[in-house]
Amino acid sequence: MFNIVFYALLLITPIASPEIAVEIPRSTQVQLTDPATKRIYPIYIKVPRSYASNPDKVYPVIYLTDGLYSFQIASGATRFPMNSGAMDEAILVSISYAKGSKGASSRIRDYTPSEAEDWKLETGKAAEHAQFIRETVFPYMDQQYRVHPQQRTYVGNSLGGLFGAYLLFEQPDMFSSYVLGSPSVWFDNHKLLSVPMTAAEQPVRVYLAVGALERPQYGEQQDMVDGATRLNDKLMSEGGDNLTVKFMIIDEAKHATAFPTTLIQGLDWLYGLPR
Repeated sequence: MFNIVFYALLLITPIASPEIAVEIPRSTQVQLTDPATKRIYPIYIKVPRSYASNPDKVYPVIYLTDGLYSFQIASGATRFPMNSGAMDEAILVSISYAKGSKGASSRIRDYTPSEAEDWKLETGKAAEHAQFIRETVFPYMDQQYRVHPQQRTYVGNSLGGLFGAYLLFEQPDMFSSYVLGSPSVWFDNHKLLSVPMTAAEQPVRVYLAVGALERPQYGEQQDMVDGATRLNDKLMSEGGDNLTVKFMIIDEAKHATAFPTTLIQGLDWLYGLPR
């Protein structure tokens, strides 16, 4: 009787195999040091499926903020459209937070363009972080990968969207296109909106989006819809002839849920191919 029960349990009980770590295909991590601050930043990189089989081809690069969080979303969201030919293939590069810093302190320091006196954490080092990307991350990618020198896309959300707007104002040609999700233009009493815009010398495309529920009446601390609308108004009035902007409000999306839609819709607008 015991043997019958034992073998019956074997038939209905899953047999677990040893756990195996899940990895993102064709991806790697490097650590780059900012020469000016000596901070070390993990950088996540993923090459397209055709990269190895097309040694003469150069690829656009999509640069993301917020490290592994946005890297995983972008990798998963672009896999099918890039592999199926619905979207141009591109290299993904996601810049994480400085090692030894808590995520909140690193991103607040690096993504904010002004020093806010009412914040306990350090703020206002966006110019330093932009220099690190321009003078360390870009050259590394140029040397180690087959990248298209004029096709760079910036993707940032929330404070990352604020940082992207700052770059767009101060050095718009640093990237050829921008995806700005729910930008925190409220930071430091909307100070960024008072900064004059530098005119882009080359054509620049901007996809700006925010969730329809990103308002205080739906539980958010800030009115992100108002901020994004004011940013869009400024881009349209001061951006110049080389700037093309698409502004979207995502139905039923909150601050915690809007970014994945912003990312894939923005990248589809920039890299999508006609069928």
